[in-house]
Amino acid sequence: MQSPRVLYSYLRSHWHVYAFAILSITVANVVQAFYPRVLGQFTDTLQTGGINREAIVDASLKLLFIGIAFGLLAGLGQYIIMRLGRKFEFVARGKLFTRFTTLSEHYYSKHGVGKLLSYVMNDVTSVRESISMGVNQTTNAVILIVSVLVMMTLSSIPVYLILVCMIPLLFIPWVVVLFGPRVRGRSLKVQESLAKMTETAEEQFGGIRVTKKFAVEPIMRARFGRTVDTIVDNQLRLVRLSSMFQALLPFLGGLSLIIAIAYGGYLTIQGSITIGSFVSLTLYLRMIVNPLQQIGNVINTMQRSRASLERLNNMLAVQPDIQESPDAKALDAASPELRIRGLSFSYPGAGQEALRNINLTVPHGKTLGIIGKTGSGKTTLVKLLLRVYEPPHGTISIGGLDVRGATLESLRTFIAYVPQDGFLFSTSIRDNIAFSDRSSGMETVERSAKQAQIYDNITDFPDGFETKLGERGITLSGGQRQRTSLARGFLKGAPILILDDSVSAVDAVTETNIIDNLHSQRRGKTTIIIAHRISAIKHADEIVVLDKGTIVQRGTHEQLMKQDGLYASLYAIQEEGTRYAEGKG
Repeated sequence: MQSPRVLYSYLRSHWHVYAFAILSITVANVVQAFYPRVLGQFTDTLQTGGINREAIVDASLKLLFIGIAFGLLAGLGQYIIMRLGRKFEFVARGKLFTRFTTLSEHYYSKHGVGKLLSYVMNDVTSVRESISMGVNQTTNAVILIVSVLVMMTLSSIPVYLILVCMIPLLFIPWVVVLFGPRVRGRSLKVQESLAKMTETAEEQFGGIRVTKKFAVEPIMRARFGRTVDTIVDNQLRLVRLSSMFQALLPFLGGLSLIIAIAYGGYLTIQGSITIGSFVSLTLYLRMIVNPLQQIGNVINTMQRSRASLERLNNMLAVQPDIQESPDAKALDAASPELRIRGLSFSYPGAGQEALRNINLTVPHGKTLGIIGKTGSGKTTLVKLLLRVYEPPHGTISIGGLDVRGATLESLRTFIAYVPQDGFLFSTSIRDNIAFSDRSSGMETVERSAKQAQIYDNITDFPDGFETKLGERGITLSGGQRQRTSLARGFLKGAPILILDDSVSAVDAVTETNIIDNLHSQRRGKTTIIIAHRISAIKHADEIVVLDKGTIVQRGTHEQLMKQDGLYASLYAIQEEGTRYAEGKG
């Protein structure tokens, strides 16, 4: 389903405000068009010798009225349009952010953060400029040109003189047709190169610590420099084309003025027109030159913004891979038994299955341990359970309801997921722990921190739980970040808690304390522990061993140790590693 065209829907909802602003600018320019006529009439009065105090006062008051009326009406219209442009910027960015939050992990794996930021920053700004400056200048230019032409025909200026002066202006449509598509094409290349630069900058900022540790700053500067060079080349091509286009329109207007001075001056000498008519004609044509330049600016802006608008509309038309069914139901917390039946799954574009014929039942209130080598499918299983990727119909159910028939909100509220590299936001530790419920009291936050064995570390900080974390929680060590993320999962208190190798960065004593707290605090709730270390799962009610996407063993720790299989081999390797580390220590 296509999303509404972002600019069209905005203009349609605010058309009455735009109409009022355009009307205000229109009246302002109609009033301004009387300026040459008043001066022309005053010139004729001077020529005939009929000048007196009353004539001077009359002309002065008329010009004063024109100036004040034009300033007030044009200023009001421009303010309204500029304000609407800023509001569009706010609305468009809100729609983009909302769209970003609906997209799946698969989309983000193909598109960098920098590219997404370029939509929010560069493209939205470009479109905003087109509906602010563009509407202002277009209304000014069109109305002023029309008003001038009408006033010229109503004046004493001969029609044939007006037509001769207008000959150069007939080439304007040809110039627009010739340059317009070229400007738009080069604008699109500029926007794409800006998106690439933003993506490169974001990546390098995020990895600046690695860059410094490896002392490869010159390489990174050169890489970023190549991206900037591409932008410069594209922008210079656009500037050259735009400058030529913008110069041609006022040049044609200037030719009209030259014809008016030459031919109109000749007719004035011959006595065919009055000096006042000649003055009016030159002023009218001079007033046309500036609107022609504005039209050039507008067309350039519109062509650039059209490229940005296409990108925005395409972005907003992207549909999430994971969508709720029309008859989706909320999960029932009363019976959260987890069942997996015949689950096989391949990642998009992958040549082999990541999981194959998985069958599991996790009764309510039990703990399931999952272990296996790297790449065996452990995290894939969790992603399917959370519908980060879409599992096949009928393969995963909670409380008897297929997860594909559950509302996404209830599914992800029902499950607390703690990944190995839990993301921390650059706010306080308290806010990070209470992420799922910002209304949580301090007692609840502290209790969760104690369960995750991070409480003592936090209280050692000068600001305690109000300590502000750096980007991605860089203020904390790896183990502290992991335990803070654990505290966040504990505080949620969801019926199902999934720990995805979430104690890999802590020492053995701390791990034991966390697992003990887990068993005592989550009685009656389901827990799934994915780990590489057997010590984290040995007390689970059931343990499954994954290898190459298939369950190769299952049972309790004691049962699996009696079998001559992968589990016992992993245990032996880890025990040997532990003894070696202790002996070396």
